[in-house]
Amino acid sequence: MAPPRNVVKIAVQMRDAIPQLIQLDQAKPLAAVLKEVCDAWSLAHSERYALQFADGHRRYITENNRAEIKNGSILCLSTAPVMPSRPPDPPPRAPPSFPAPLLCLLCARLRLCPRSGGPSQMPAVLHLVDTQVPTPSSHSLPLSGLLTSAPASVRCQDLEAELLLGRLQSGSREVRREALQHLVLLAPDMTFAQEVISRDGLQRLGTIIEDGDDLGEVLALTLRTFLELMEHGVVSWETLSIPFVRKVVSYVNMNLMDASVQPLALRLLESVTLSSPALGQLVKSEVPLSRLLVHLQVMNQQLQTKAMALLTALLQGASPAERKDMLDQLWQRNLRQFIYKNIIHSAAPLGDEMAHHLYVLQSLTLGLLEPRMRMPLDPYSQEQREQLQALRQAAFEPEGESLGTGLSADRRRSLCAREFRKLGFSNSNPGQDLERVPPGLLALDNMLYFSRHAPSAYSRFVLENSSREDKHECPFARSSIQLTVLLCELLRVGEPCSETAQDFSPMFFGQDQSFHELFCVSIQLLNKTWKEMRATQEDFDKVMQVVREQLARTLALKPSSLELFRTKVNALTYGEVLRLRQTERLHQEGTLAPPILELREKLKPELMGLIRQQRLLRLCEGTLFRKISSRRRQDKLWFCCLSPNHKVLQYGDVEEGASPPPPESLPEQLPVADIRALLTGKDCPHVREKGSGKQNKDLYELAFSVSYDREEEEAYLNFIAPSKREFHLWTDGLSALLGSPMGSEQTRQDLEQLLTMETKLRLLELENVPIPEKPPPIPPPPTNFNFCYDCSIAEP
Repeated sequence: MAPPRNVVKIAVQMRDAIPQLIQLDQAKPLAAVLKEVCDAWSLAHSERYALQFADGHRRYITENNRAEIKNGSILCLSTAPVMPSRPPDPPPRAPPSFPAPLLCLLCARLRLCPRSGGPSQMPAVLHLVDTQVPTPSSHSLPLSGLLTSAPASVRCQDLEAELLLGRLQSGSREVRREALQHLVLLAPDMTFAQEVISRDGLQRLGTIIEDGDDLGEVLALTLRTFLELMEHGVVSWETLSIPFVRKVVSYVNMNLMDASVQPLALRLLESVTLSSPALGQLVKSEVPLSRLLVHLQVMNQQLQTKAMALLTALLQGASPAERKDMLDQLWQRNLRQFIYKNIIHSAAPLGDEMAHHLYVLQSLTLGLLEPRMRMPLDPYSQEQREQLQALRQAAFEPEGESLGTGLSADRRRSLCAREFRKLGFSNSNPGQDLERVPPGLLALDNMLYFSRHAPSAYSRFVLENSSREDKHECPFARSSIQLTVLLCELLRVGEPCSETAQDFSPMFFGQDQSFHELFCVSIQLLNKTWKEMRATQEDFDKVMQVVREQLARTLALKPSSLELFRTKVNALTYGEVLRLRQTERLHQEGTLAPPILELREKLKPELMGLIRQQRLLRLCEGTLFRKISSRRRQDKLWFCCLSPNHKVLQYGDVEEGASPPPPESLPEQLPVADIRALLTGKDCPHVREKGSGKQNKDLYELAFSVSYDREEEEAYLNFIAPSKREFHLWTDGLSALLGSPMGSEQTRQDLEQLLTMETKLRLLELENVPIPEKPPPIPPPPTNFNFCYDCSIAEP
């Protein structure tokens, strides 16, 4: 008979003891389970012990998370993180006399830390039991007595949280270092972190940071532990004191500092800046930009990344005017050139976190154009009228001088209006064309930049089109206005920064005034495409669609320089765009003869099974997912994969830069049989919690969750895919596990590709043979059936 649903088979292990294989009843109180486990090992005072997961971060088992224990889980017995309330102890029996070195050896083996007073004050005593072991002095000592009762005056020191926090107060640097190393390992566990925080652990760690007595490994371990505890969100970053923040700032500003300390200090200040506007202003005033530039120019990649993270956090928290001043100061100090040469083109590969921060820096830089993009032309502004006249004069000044000499004011105005129309403005008053927002005044800025920095190309564009027939001329002003809108859409000018995006363009860090320079290349491309298409005024929208495709395809290649962009985009002619469109249409939307369609339908079930098999194999390989919080973009990763028998999802946290762990080392498991449904997009609970702002639009496209049964409640395992392809592969694989159809765009593309390949292979022998649209007609039956051969008649 199958065991009850709430009973799981697990293993419990303890150091220097034979592991136990037990059946854990989830309905039984955890204290009773601990009592049974301790009794099996003859351990007294079971309330002083706790169960932990043996893998991963060794999280403590509590009543809240015990449902995560699945069949086959391995747990370990360890000291409880909290001192339970218990009745007074009976008077302890006096231990026998035995050599102090032996007691030291046994305590060290069980990781029991002696007090500074020596062996006589060990936080453990030994009691004689039936199982005896020989000692050097012929005493017999019990192995099972090692973890039995200790004097009440020292019992609290055995508990993990209190013991480690107590050791932080030790006068020995080595003792503090060992305690911090242990704290760093246990801090990711939520239960342990809550106990440490409830015992003023953050205040004790903060005292070590503020004192700054040791600027080496001890300080680095303290900062790392502090960050791990704060990441749980139990305590708000806004509660940090100003002296504490200033002390951390001093570590960032210090010249001679341990290389492991400053990245952690920068990470802490980044979290403070993103979470608290008031403390963010303090960090901004205390950390000069020149100091961040010094950190960016070192060859330590981790320090560079954290310095860039703090820099982007400061820029995001600044007002638009402050942000412009900060960016101007950074560009004057050649930050752009350094990023381009020493970070983007560094010999070391660019990490995901640095790529994200470069994307944020690019977005914030382009965001400075938004005010001009949102501002329409003011017809009463003398400066803007002069700019329009300068644009006209740059193209027609020689002609204007020769024809305008001695003309009346009315004649001169008529001449100016005609020249503005030649420039491509729709109205004789060009200000009316620039009242549209976007692009507003940004289009005028682009046209002026083109006329001043490429005067020959500007004059050639205008004069060449003004000499054509009216229906074939390419309107410069109208094209510039529409092209500016197009570039703002492609580069997402004015949109908030994504929390996860990494698609920065290297060429924007290789060129001053990158947006205006890109416009200069694009407007010449538009004129070239206009001529290739032999377009007229009625074809303007078609030309813009082709130019959009040319720019989008070239930007997707991420050219490293503007010159490379110019070369690639000019090579993408109108004829090449048509060829690419036709190729894609043949691969995706090609019309086929009915016999071929019938063949494709017969092939689909077999090929869908092949795709299903590939999706499940991809799930077995596993994927690294990034943790996303509502506060900021996290730099933590977790790994999830499907077991080889396709019955369990295994997952757990991994360190940044580490290779994917083997499935057997992952601490968490989710049986596929417990999964109820697959959710995607806005239906996911972790996306609903983040709101519906534009900033989370990209998360909707990458988010998916699986709902499963946990006891009698519904729980969720939430994912944010690293890419759209991984999103399709995982949702397809999970759908296949649940018996649902795989309906992603990636499945349709793979199916179409496989169908095309398989159909071509089947039709190789019919090359150059026309395939009829309809099958040949069936001939009518014969008039008689007297054509049967009788084998019994002998031939003459």
